[in-house]
Amino acid sequence: MKRRELIALIGGAVTWPLALRAQQAATVRRIGVLIGSIDTDDPEIKARRHAFEQELSKAGWTVGQNLRVDYHSAGGDPDRIRDHVAAMVATTPDVILASNTPVLIALQKATRTVPIVFVQVVDPVGGGFVASFARPGANITGFANYDYEIGSKWLGVLKELVPRISRVAILRDPSMAQSVGQLGAIQAMAQSLGVTVSPVGVRDSAEIEKTINTFAREPNGGLIVLASGSAAVHRHLIITLAARHRLPAIYPYPYYPKGGGLISYGVDPIDMWRRAASYCNRILRGERPADLPVQAPTKYELVINLRTAKALGVTIPPTLLAQADEVIE
Repeated sequence: MKRRELIALIGGAVTWPLALRAQQAATVRRIGVLIGSIDTDDPEIKARRHAFEQELSKAGWTVGQNLRVDYHSAGGDPDRIRDHVAAMVATTPDVILASNTPVLIALQKATRTVPIVFVQVVDPVGGGFVASFARPGANITGFANYDYEIGSKWLGVLKELVPRISRVAILRDPSMAQSVGQLGAIQAMAQSLGVTVSPVGVRDSAEIEKTINTFAREPNGGLIVLASGSAAVHRHLIITLAARHRLPAIYPYPYYPKGGGLISYGVDPIDMWRRAASYCNRILRGERPADLPVQAPTKYELVINLRTAKALGVTIPPTLLAQADEVIE
């Protein structure tokens, strides 16, 4: 072998692995995930992350190899949401997963080009995020939470659970537009059930504690907790106060009764993140958000905590137990 050929061969052997590694590095795709409320180290978020990454793995994506996923949480703080959105958009991810309405509002203002998949958003058409469920029409698509009529279901379940209830406090974040629709559905049902409803704010821990303590002074009360970032952040306080005052309460997500709350009826966020992973995969493979229809919930789950019911002195009706998707004993 000639000296020149030998040098070329050795040089190629050295540079080929470097070129391969550079090529592999260039093919790493990036997903940004922004959570509006619960911190990323919360067990509930860890469960969602696991489901999300597990579903992506089934589609051929491996975090740390051909995929990078950056998780951020704003802890329910609007200023932190804006800061995280600005920082995330600046990194030009291939797709963003937006978890809840305030996050999606901020992202829509920040970019009209980066693909966005949302979860836990109510009424995406009415909110102006998409043109329609069938044809989203821009850079946003995802998975709707539920319709406003679920509010009447929450009140009906609570009344069936504890027939003596005649007063219900609606814990909501008044800054969230969708709480108005949910409140309207509850109020429409309340008169026929002989229940008076009182909407109260849940913006911070002081407001929550003062509100529930005041409401609990009168008998025959119950609570409906609407879905919001502030309620999620302060869920342990809400559950503790409901137990202290022996107030039956219904919640929007399964992680409330799993954390000691009495009962929940709604979608499972973990399943929503799993389904969102399928859309992220399709976008990473080249599909456009505008061509991926917004999906409505496929299932609502009823979860009952029997330990909490016993502590509150509540007997779960057999008809309600028969409907439960999960019973915590």
